[in-house]
Amino acid sequence: MNMNYYVVKYAGPFGFIKPWTAVRDSETFSQQFLTPSIVEGLEKKLFPELLQSTGIKKILGHRLSYDQLTNQQEVIQTRGWNSTRKGSQILFERPTAVLLRGLLHNPVLHLAFKSKEEATIAYEQHLCLCRNEDLIFPEEIFECTKEEFETNEELFPGFELVFDKNGKSFLVGYHRVSLNPMYGWLRIVGQPVNL
Repeated sequence: MNMNYYVVKYAGPFGFIKPWTAVRDSETFSQQFLTPSIVEGLEKKLFPELLQSTGIKKILGHRLSYDQLTNQQEVIQTRGWNSTRKGSQILFERPTAVLLRGLLHNPVLHLAFKSKEEATIAYEQHLCLCRNEDLIFPEEIFECTKEEFETNEELFPGFELVFDKNGKSFLVGYHRVSLNPMYGWLRIVGQPVNL
């Protein structure tokens, strides 16, 4: 028997997913998939009653697609202060630098839930991919089977990191709280980049 999914579609103008290996390089490209800790954070935003628990409980699957990556400049500052002496005065400064950040243009995120009630709660809220300014808004709710969600290239195209450790898996980062390594393999459905 195939289980029914209730899928909420979110969309927004732009988004950035910081790669887990990112350092303060001159170019920081966006990651095209969501790690387990990002999905867990999205779930805790939608369902705050889960804040005290660990692990993903309600989001059964996800899919992320976008139009293109665009480079945008961002001014950054160091965390520390530099001090210099000029005569009898001590001057403090924080150096700045400019980096190029790759942003997802028109990201579309699908989140799958097991019940219509959970999907409705999610549908009534906005989300941020990783940064507070990357707002994505709900557009519609779909009802489909698990198989349709995993294979329908027209309705649910995109990248999905399947949180499983097997022969296809690779290291995708370290959990923010437990610091345990996170693994997954990439499911690509249809055309994830809409040209």
